[in-house]
Amino acid sequence: MLAQRDFRLLLVGETASGLGNGITTVALPLVAVLVLGATALEVGLLAAAVWLPWLVVGLPAGAWVDRLPRRRIMIVCNLVSATMYASVPVAGWLDALTLIHLFAVAVVCGTSAVFFNTACHAYVPVVLARRDLADGNAKLQVSEAGTRVLGRSAAGFTAQVLGATVGLLLDALTFLVSTVCLLGIHTREERPARRAEASSLVREVAVGLRFLSHDPYLRPLVIYGATLNLLLMGYQAVQVVFLVRTVGVGAGAVGLLVMCASLGGVLGALLATRLCRRWGDARALVLTQAVACPFALLLPLTGPGPRLLSFAVGAFVLGVGVAVGNVVVGTFRQTYCPPALLGRVSSASMATNQGTIAIGSALGGVLGSAIGLRPTLWVLTAPLALTWLLVAFSPVGRTRELPRAAVPAAEAGSPR
Repeated sequence: MLAQRDFRLLLVGETASGLGNGITTVALPLVAVLVLGATALEVGLLAAAVWLPWLVVGLPAGAWVDRLPRRRIMIVCNLVSATMYASVPVAGWLDALTLIHLFAVAVVCGTSAVFFNTACHAYVPVVLARRDLADGNAKLQVSEAGTRVLGRSAAGFTAQVLGATVGLLLDALTFLVSTVCLLGIHTREERPARRAEASSLVREVAVGLRFLSHDPYLRPLVIYGATLNLLLMGYQAVQVVFLVRTVGVGAGAVGLLVMCASLGGVLGALLATRLCRRWGDARALVLTQAVACPFALLLPLTGPGPRLLSFAVGAFVLGVGVAVGNVVVGTFRQTYCPPALLGRVSSASMATNQGTIAIGSALGGVLGSAIGLRPTLWVLTAPLALTWLLVAFSPVGRTRELPRAAVPAAEAGSPR
């Protein structure tokens, strides 16, 4: 698979983008906390602002992606994100940086991410043959998780040595590298089918939603993913503030601790294909989530010295579970959904999952201000430990292998 030139370019581009995402995860809240003195509520709302666009444009994004060349969408999104992230250090050097500026960057880059991720998910089957999708998705997930390890540690180190805003300049450069890689891909996309004028955007979005909501496998996977993301991002929105102000660790240590989740993600992505072949993809999903989710209870136990291990282990094992889930669900969606609907079904699924991230981030910030940071972690991780039951007691939990084609009832929702 790595012998395929266009997939190598896509992988390198996604690796660069993943490095940038890892930097942003740590650098953006560090800028807010260390440069602007933001409160826990403000940091939580800033994290929510990154994901808010999924609630606003997540659904129509899928319809637009199904209408337009996907590679072109990804290139435009990269250039927009690079410009916005570069504006933060420039404003910092001019002594003009404000929280409003950070919120604007979060919203604009979040909107770009909606279109980029939706287009990328639908573009992978263009570059890879159907039989290679599982391995391809696993390699992309390994790359993403691995570069987030580097990105998060680099952001913490950069903040410690050069200042918090410099990390976002590095982030901007990664988006430019991703753009160069995408420009080098030669695989031709099929021209999107011309739609009748009467085919409105709202109607096309409704078709994707109907397919998703009526399907016995996609529906519980989306409910599980949305619930998991709500709780995960609730505590992650305040984890930097928690580690800095409650536990008392420095910026460099924050980067190292937060990157433990990405290290787990690397292992999970490496194991995902092997586990699916041994146990079946549905069973592998249920078992890994049942093991990983309870480890969330270690996070609120974090304290100075040896108790930092609680955060490292909890974040690592959760990262393993999340990565396996991403590979299994992403590959299932790409092979199961009709190609003409893939953009819309992907965006509907991701809008639900990522939209709850915005809600969870805001919830984490509000709870952190109202009841304190450690109690907030307990409130969010206690139900997180039980979320795996949502998928275990669904049709997914009653089968060994997920189907490779949509059931007739779901196909009825697709356009003729």
